[in-house]
Amino acid sequence: MSNFHLSPQLKDDCFILGKLGDSQLLLLNNALVPWFILVPHTDATELFELDDEIRFGLVRDTDDLANFIKPAFGCDKINVASIGNVVSQLHVHVVGRHPNDFFWPGVVWGHEEREEYTDEAVKEITASLLANLDGQFVLSEQ
Repeated sequence: MSNFHLSPQLKDDCFILGKLGDSQLLLLNNALVPWFILVPHTDATELFELDDEIRFGLVRDTDDLANFIKPAFGCDKINVASIGNVVSQLHVHVVGRHPNDFFWPGVVWGHEEREEYTDEAVKEITASLLANLDGQFVLSEQ
């Protein structure tokens, strides 16, 4: 979609890492859990509104990202959700979970506890994405 614009709140809360498939790949700036967000390039606000090609691509990209997160961060569980009550722009959360994480076993959203990523940590995560997602992940042009 040529006129794609990322929600200002997502821009404020996340690092824009690049593109995975037809979605922007973001990293929420909270190092307490590995929390990624996929934002498909669409005007749709609901998953059921997506045409099959975009929806199936988003599912594939979500699976690829989850397959990256689980071993890269030593996670036991991957949480995937698209809620959109605060940010209406369609986006999918892909969050790695572990019984020792700060929020376990509860949900990750709605907590004020945060630990910002260092620039070095973001660079390491980005390099790992590039190395492990077989050319599917492309760096942001920022």
